[in-house]
Amino acid sequence: MSMMGELIFFLGLQVKQMKDGTFISQTKYTRDLMKKFGMEEKQSMKIPMNTSVRMDMDADGKAVDQTRYRAIIGSLLYLTACRPDITFVVGICARFQSAPKESHMTAAKRILRYLKGYQEVGLWYPRDGGFKLVGYSDLDYIGCRVDRKSTSGTCQMLGNMLVFWFSKKQNSIATSHKLTST
Repeated sequence: MSMMGELIFFLGLQVKQMKDGTFISQTKYTRDLMKKFGMEEKQSMKIPMNTSVRMDMDADGKAVDQTRYRAIIGSLLYLTACRPDITFVVGICARFQSAPKESHMTAAKRILRYLKGYQEVGLWYPRDGGFKLVGYSDLDYIGCRVDRKSTSGTCQMLGNMLVFWFSKKQNSIATSHKLTST
């Protein structure tokens, strides 16, 4: 590759170059997170967030250490660089950094417990991946209980390689109007 040798680490990303493609992950970073936040002995989870729970401000909930919560969320946000599977749920948890409650901390720790069971997940870029560009998108209608805004997400595939993804709360509230004729 160059006089420095083959690329192995780059900005916290682990890069494995093989004959048939390249694998990018943050396995070491994920393991370090488990140690940093005391999750090594915790049981892993199969999904990062309970699908039946919709998070809100939880005004009556018990406050938690804001600095620790922000540290977890910041670490998870960095991890989304090659983990599209947690992008949506980390974005939801990030909305409550100004006044985190126990329910928010529980949700953030559940993401960590999910990662514990899936530490070696990453992005695979095969050498012969094709060049057909395909996009997918989705939207949860009025998904945020706090301000009634929707969250949209998208991913773009070039052949069978994921090249772009995001999840974002919309700037405006979705409304519908009944049209009447006069």
